[in-house]
Amino acid sequence: MVYEMNMENDSTVIYYHGTKANLNIGDLIVPGYTSNYGQRKKAKYIYLTATLEAAIWGAELAFGDDRERIYIVEPTGPIEDDPNLTDKKFPGNPTKSYRSSSPFKVTGEIHEWTSHPPEQLKMMKDNLTRLKEQGIEAIED
Repeated sequence: MVYEMNMENDSTVIYYHGTKANLNIGDLIVPGYTSNYGQRKKAKYIYLTATLEAAIWGAELAFGDDRERIYIVEPTGPIEDDPNLTDKKFPGNPTKSYRSSSPFKVTGEIHEWTSHPPEQLKMMKDNLTRLKEQGIEAIED
């Protein structure tokens, strides 16, 4: 499902983007860079979520050695349900995860949040490694 962004109606929704990229307020997050997941090919889409929990996973699982960050972002165009998480893995969209080919504007950063316990994070990373070994991509474009 595609949602046209009407900022008047969506002003109460806060969207997050978890990453290890070092960004500033006002920066635009755009598609076309190397994906943080799967085969790390050029990403057709960028991802955001309306839940802090999903953004934490995004930051923790992102590729790289930089510090994990969670940004507050504002979509600049239409967003759609993230097919990587919705219906295939979780009926409906309980994680409130979306994707877009339009940029997201960074409007803030969450500085205090709680990481998942190390054993839970290891289990998730091990599961992603198993999927990769089976030829299953974490991100479908």
